[in-house]
Order: sequence, then C-alpha cells, then structure tokens
Amino acid sequence: MSDEPRTAASRLLDVLGAFGVERPELSLTEIGRRARLTLPTAHRLTAELVRWGALERGEDGRYRVGLRLWEVAAAYPHGMDLRPAAMPFLEDLYEATHENVQMAVRDGHETVYTEWIAGRSAVGVRTRVGARWPLHATGVGLALLAHAPAEVQEDYLDGPLTAFTPHTITDPGTLRRVLAEVRRTGCAVSDRQITTDALSVAAPVRDASGQVTAAVSVVVTAGTVPVAALIPAVRLAALGITRRLSRTG
Repeated sequence: MSDEPRTAASRLLDVLGAFGVERPELSLTEIGRRARLTLPTAHRLTAELVRWGALERGEDGRYRVGLRLWEVAAAYPHGMDLRPAAMPFLEDLYEATHENVQMAVRDGHETVYTEWIAGRSAVGVRTRVGARWPLHATGVGLALLAHAPAEVQEDYLDGPLTAFTPHTITDPGTLRRVLAEVRRTGCAVSDRQITTDALSVAAPVRDASGQVTAAVSVVVTAGTVPVAALIPAVRLAALGITRRLSRTG
C-alpha cells in the first residue's frame, strides 16, 4: 500500500475523513484501511491528531473525534447564524407536532442534517446530526434541490437516482415534475422514500439575500397524519427562521 503521491495534509484529512456518523469510533487498523495508509503512517498521523486534540484515544485503544475539532466546526460561519435563528422555531414545531423535527443544508448532491429533535414516541428515523442522504429521497432534500441552481439540478437529474424503498423516486422525469411542484407550492413531501413507514413534509429557509440556505421538516408515521395538517406548521417554522435570518444579514 503506497501513500507517496499524497501530500502530508491530504493524508491527515483522509484520516479525519475516515470518521463519520456511521463510524464514530475506529481502530488504528480501520483508520489505515479507510484512509489508504500503511499502519506505521496511520499510527504517526493519528498520534499527531491526538496531540492537537482533533482525535481522542479511548482506554480500549479506539479513536473518536476530539473536542478540538468540534470547537473548530462550531466556528463555521453559516452555522453561527443559522442555528440560533432556527432553534426556537424548530422547538415550536416540535411542540406543535411532537414528531421528529429536522433541519438540513445542501452539500453538493447530498443533504446534510444540522439539527434533529427526536419525537419521544414518533416514528423511527435514520437521521442523525451530520448524516448525509441523497437529495431526491428526503423532504428536506427535495426542498433544497428544487431551489438549487439550474446547473446543479440538471447534473443531479443526469445521475443515478438510488432507490431505498419501492416508493423512492428513480425516474428523472418524475423527479423533474416533483421539483416543479415543490417550487409552486412552497413545500416538499417525501412519502415512504427512505423507509416504508415514514413520511416527511419540508419547507425551504431563505437567508438575508433571499437564497434558499436550508430546509426544515417534520417526519411522521406514514398514513397517520394528513399532509395538509402538517404543511402550515412546517411553513410557519421555515418562515420564522427566514425572517430571523433577514434581520441578521
């Protein structure tokens, strides 16, 4: 295994990139395999990251993301404005529904979840803060994709549309029509696209410049709550965040 073509910085980033929502803890061997590094190189780089605080090593010898990295991530300017503006409205949406409430942003062709309030007895969801899903399969993803630049939409429509359930949109023509409907109505509905028991309703959030910067959603057990009953609450939350962001821009 050779890592010579890569720079020292790229190897460090590959070590950090080995971790994720589904991989919060890794052994040194797992880090080396995922980062495509020899074991001695993986050991040297992880030790360097532990000294800096980007990683922590547990008593069991496994590594996890360190507090220093969370501190750096908290300085992300987009999140500094978005989170304090959004949380009161996300909490209100939760109190109004007692269902799962989520907020997400777009990163390329993926939805990245930035906030999640879990309903105590709500439907189980495969969402966590930091989790990524393809844009076409979730409510927040559809809301974000519908308002993405035209070139992003066309590029996405040209790519494969992964199916997670029999209800997942996999036809580009159908997706194009759904995105047009999202723009027309101001909300997006994902019906059993990720799991066969969940339905989400989402609405876009705009920043001070009027650009869609995030989306909020509520997720319920499919077939238990009429979509029409959820739309006003979700729209109200998105509008409240949008208004708060317009005052901080």
